[in-house]
Formats: sequence, C-alpha cells, structure tokens
Amino acid sequence: MLLYLPLPSSPVCSFYLPAPRFAKPPHSIPSFAISCRLSKPIRESLSRTLYAPPVGSDVSIKLILESLLPCEGEPPAEGFPKEVMDFVLCCAALAAAEGDDSPTLFWVTKDLILAAKLSLRELSRAASFESEREMLVELMPDVLSVVKGVIKESSVDTKSEDIFASSAKTPVDYAIVAAHQFRWLVSQVAYPDLGKLLWLVTPCALTSLDHWSAAVKEQGIASFIHIVKNVNAAELSWYEEAILDVCCSNIPAADELWHRVIEISVLLLTSTQKANPRSPWFERMLNEMLSHLERQPFNKERRVSWLTQIEPVFSVMGLFILAHFSRIFPLFFQWMHADDEDTILLVLGRLHTIIKLTWIRKSPHFERLVDELTLLYKETAVRKNREVIRHQILRLLVLLQQCKGLQFQKTWDKHKNDPDLTMMVSSFNNLLNETQTTSTR
Repeated sequence: MLLYLPLPSSPVCSFYLPAPRFAKPPHSIPSFAISCRLSKPIRESLSRTLYAPPVGSDVSIKLILESLLPCEGEPPAEGFPKEVMDFVLCCAALAAAEGDDSPTLFWVTKDLILAAKLSLRELSRAASFESEREMLVELMPDVLSVVKGVIKESSVDTKSEDIFASSAKTPVDYAIVAAHQFRWLVSQVAYPDLGKLLWLVTPCALTSLDHWSAAVKEQGIASFIHIVKNVNAAELSWYEEAILDVCCSNIPAADELWHRVIEISVLLLTSTQKANPRSPWFERMLNEMLSHLERQPFNKERRVSWLTQIEPVFSVMGLFILAHFSRIFPLFFQWMHADDEDTILLVLGRLHTIIKLTWIRKSPHFERLVDELTLLYKETAVRKNREVIRHQILRLLVLLQQCKGLQFQKTWDKHKNDPDLTMMVSSFNNLLNETQTTSTR
C-alpha cells in the first residue's frame, strides 16, 4: 500500500502499510472501474478549482490530493487496498474543509466537499457496507497509521540532544493535511464504536496535540473534543495520564490557541477526574492556567476565555478551590475593575460559584471582597449595563451576609453611612428581606 506525497528531496515519497483488514465476508471488492468512476467528478472539479499555495509555502496541496485519485486506464499495481486507502484519504481531506477556514484548505469549494462525501457513500455501498461509518471503522487501523506517520515526520524531536525541526526535510503542509484527515475520520465514528478504537486514535491525537504547528495542534484538540464526547469515562481512563500531561504542557505554549487548549483541558479534566476532587491533576492544571494568566493579566481575550470555561472545574473541585484562593482572588480583584463589562460580569459569576461552594471559610480575602464589590458598585454609575452589574453585586453581598453573618455586618457597617451608597444600601436591604422571606416559606 502506497500513499504518494511529493517531497522536495524527490518527486515521490512512498509510505508503506499493510492491506486493510476486511474482516466481514459479505464485503465485496469494487472493481478498478468503479473507483475511477467515483473519482472522476472529484478530479474534474479539482481541475477547475482555482488554487494558490499559502503565503510562504511552495507545496501544492491540490497536487497532493490529485495524486491520491486513481487514474483511468492505469491498472492498480497492488489491487484494491492501495486504491481505497488513497481515495478515502483524498475524500477525507476534502470533506474536512467544511466549516474550516485554515489557509491549507480554505480553497476547497462546496461542490468538492459534497462530491467527496457522495463518493465515500457510493464506495461503501459498492463494498457492501451498511454505511460509510462501518467502512471507515474497518479501514481505520490502516488509514490512521499512515496519517500519524505523516504528522510525525514534521514534528520536533525534543528528546534528542540536538533539537531539530523535521520540517526542514518534510514540509509542515503535509502534517496539516494529515491532521485534517485524522480529525474528519475520527469525527465520523461515534459511540460505542469509537471506544473500541481508542487504542488506535489516541496515539494519533496525542501526536497532533503535541505538534509544534498551531494548525496541526488545533486539529488534535478538535479530535480530542469529539473523542471525549463519544467514549465513556472507563474507556478514557486508560489514557488519561498521557492526555492530561500533554494538555498541561500546552497551556503555557499555545498563545494563539489558548481558548481551545482551555476548552479541551477543562473537558478532559472534568470527564476523567470528576469522581476525585482531590486529584493532583486539578492542582497541576489550575496552577498552569493561573501562572499563564498572572503573566498577562491585562490580556482581555485570555481572561474572558478562561472565565467563560473554568466553571465546571470549580464545580468538581468544591471546597478544594480554597487552596487556590491566594492566586485566584488577586486576579479577580484586578479584573473586577476592567474596562470591559464582559470580564466584570464573568468575574461576578465565578465569584458566586466559589462562594456557594466554599462559603469562603477562614478566608483572609473576605473583607477586601466586600470592599471591592462596594467600590465596583460606585464605578458602575458610568457603565452601560450598570443595572445588570449592580444586581449581580447585590446578589453576592446577600450571599456573603448569609455565609458570614456577624463578620459581614462588621465589614458592611463601614459603608452604610457613605452618601454615595444610599441607593445601594436600600437595594441591598430590600433584596436581603426578599431572600429571607422566600427561604422561610
């Protein structure tokens, strides 16, 4: 089995792999003529599609994909296995362009995407499979071994004494295409079939996520998100150490993909450790995130992304969030006075969660929190959504009063006589009375 990828050092590079295992007897082998017929509309559409290599790249992705299509009049050198593997990989790359705006595949038209999907459907029928999914599951062991090899060719070897980029001899464009192929192929398999293939897809997903290229890494993240949502926790537990370790190492190293790294880290952490809030992975992961946020506290995109997605981790950790108060609260106190209202509302929301889970027991941050909320209430006078923000502040103050009682009253008394807070005090008392009345019913 050969997958042809032209490389700068030679006109053709060959990857050898074993023939696919068609284990089920009813599956027939389509003739070479069928494969040529299925590839014809794709070849014609490819030839009409305008294409220019991404800036800074001399690699033609279009030529790579064309080389994977069978040529009419040329009998296959190795029979059906080579034919179907190359054809499936070509269709996977084209289908992966749907909804993707990466420079590598943005040129793929809707007609090409549709033609690729229809061709795979017809191929599965010709081979007597009940669906494309069944065919892809059958082919996955052999297809993914090729894809993983291509991605690994341009990775960086950090274990050797001399760190080198393999991309010097293998352009990263090949790895990007292979990562898209992998992401699309994996996304076609769902529960329960995907769990049976974890031994195969996890190493390839790890290779993608650990790649130096952000484009490859992003496809690895998307693949893991699909994997986590389509396997059960018991199946995933066999690989959780390796997966969580890679996520941790990516938190400080992926500035342009921060939001995606946080997304997959939160998803994996809560999926694999939800029954164990004492897990050291919570401490390690949260410390990595907080360290990165502390280095760039004024980066709006980073803090908004983290505040938006971190809630499930807090919910699982519960009281164990207390161990991180010394790092979380200084950031929250700073962000409460940010220029953008998105940050302020998110901080208030996360504070509400933390207080409900921990009742901020024995916290040295309690008095300052009341002071900061009071100051924020004053600052909202010039905010566009001041009523929404002020309501959130009052809810927090009522919750703090319920948590601390006399300690809250002592701190609150400092602000009761402030002429600028007359409305706040009145609104607070009204909300407190409403809450107490509701709770006694």
